[in-house]
Amino acid sequence: MEPQHVHEDVPGGVPLKLWTQGVPVEDSAKRQLQNAARLPIVFKDIAAMPDVHFGIGATVGSVIPTVKAIIPAAVGVDIGCGMMACKTTLRAEDLPDKLGPLRAAIERAVPHGRRPGSRDPGAWQKPPGSVNTAWALLEPEFTELCRDYPKIAKTNHIQHLGTLGSGNHFIEVCLDEAGAVWFMLHSGSRGVGNFRAGQAGRNAPPGESAGPRLGLLTRTASRAARTAPAA
Repeated sequence: MEPQHVHEDVPGGVPLKLWTQGVPVEDSAKRQLQNAARLPIVFKDIAAMPDVHFGIGATVGSVIPTVKAIIPAAVGVDIGCGMMACKTTLRAEDLPDKLGPLRAAIERAVPHGRRPGSRDPGAWQKPPGSVNTAWALLEPEFTELCRDYPKIAKTNHIQHLGTLGSGNHFIEVCLDEAGAVWFMLHSGSRGVGNFRAGQAGRNAPPGESAGPRLGLLTRTASRAARTAPAA
């Protein structure tokens, strides 16, 4: 049986398994994978999926198994992004021929994107009632978290609740094989999760961090680990 992946040896590191036949891999992503493969804490090999591309610290679409180490950047930094698919009562024939107005309605209803300042399009300027109701359930636990980490209180919390984010986050209208309409969502954990993850990375004890981009936490990290992010 023909192998489903491309095997590539990395001098001084573990091999790469690239599930990318017929898919171009950008040079920056390849260098990033090779750098990670030379980390002393990587186990056996590194895998790359068909959607592989250059990331901040760790390569997006990669699988990096480790021994006695945690790489937050390799699991989405704050591990707070969410995926959800919701089946509606609509059928394919209920959708209009042109989906532009539907997309525009979704974009008006859900804050998305990012622009620093008081008019950030990715945050609620005035949270709607449904967001206020949801926040009322979350606020007690958030207040408790703020006792341990006071700076989190100054992040966007209710302003980001129920918003989409930026980057690779999306809302997609889909059809299944039976013609039912679904909404699929990939959302970010937004201000609170990102801030807390960055705080944890910055507070890593001396000699245990590979730097803010990779966020490697291990007691066996060597100088090679601290040079892991691609230039």
